[in-house]
Amino acid sequence: MDRVLFGDNQFFGVNHMSEEKARAQSMRFQDLQAVIDVLDTAYQEGVRTFMCTTHDRVAKICDYFRDNKQKYPDYIFYPCMPYAHKYANAVTEHGMVDALRMFLPTDGALGAMLKGGVALAGKDAQAILKLLIDAEMKMFHGLTTPVIFIQNVIADLLMGLGMNEMFRFFADHVREKYNAEPGFITMNLPKMLDVLEEQGIENPIVCSNINKIGFRMCGGVKVYEDIIQTRKFRPVAMSVFASGAISPRAALSYVCEQRNIESIVFGASSRANIKQTKALIDELSVSHAG
Repeated sequence: MDRVLFGDNQFFGVNHMSEEKARAQSMRFQDLQAVIDVLDTAYQEGVRTFMCTTHDRVAKICDYFRDNKQKYPDYIFYPCMPYAHKYANAVTEHGMVDALRMFLPTDGALGAMLKGGVALAGKDAQAILKLLIDAEMKMFHGLTTPVIFIQNVIADLLMGLGMNEMFRFFADHVREKYNAEPGFITMNLPKMLDVLEEQGIENPIVCSNINKIGFRMCGGVKVYEDIIQTRKFRPVAMSVFASGAISPRAALSYVCEQRNIESIVFGASSRANIKQTKALIDELSVSHAG
């Protein structure tokens, strides 16, 4: 994986500390060209990997990069799925069964069960997950997707329900069908690592909040530091700035001190912030490696 990954929260009005800023960003990025301009800026600064949700508007971003492959020959996408808000809104508006009908193919045995309104559990849940993955991966056809993540909303829900075998199923499916590494996003890193180990998923790629003040880190800073130092996995750090609560240099210095962290994902909307963040990560990664 690249050391620096570019996230998409800023494009879709996600800000964990300021609703006002989130609304302003959402308005700004309603225009696709505004999104492309920021991604182009990140690319010019050497950030080659876009870690993105499967928001409906990401499909248009994918269309752009497919149409301009010669301009971005080494561009990589890390899809994060499923985009839970899309399904939650559909369930709220249409109900569970009708929402599934909207997103899944209606032919075959599963289609017959949906038409009959049958409650689905067990192996049927695996069939639904597989079809959702395949449906959401369609927007990335023809693009490079070496890592596919399961979103934390779904991952943490599955852990809470004790449906741990679903992680093994997810990992096997993305490896076999997409020749990709499975990735896991979580708000509970200690529990996730235990579950993945139980499922026989070795040296997993796990993305979680990692920052010096413990912002949204289940168990606290010391627990995470010990895990990063002692457990065998490939950590991806997100929310490193704690939604702006930590200055850039202090935030990145702390993360780069954790030497086993493989990648850092960040979102930004201005050239100055992108340039500063990339330069700081490069500088601090070298200085803390010595």
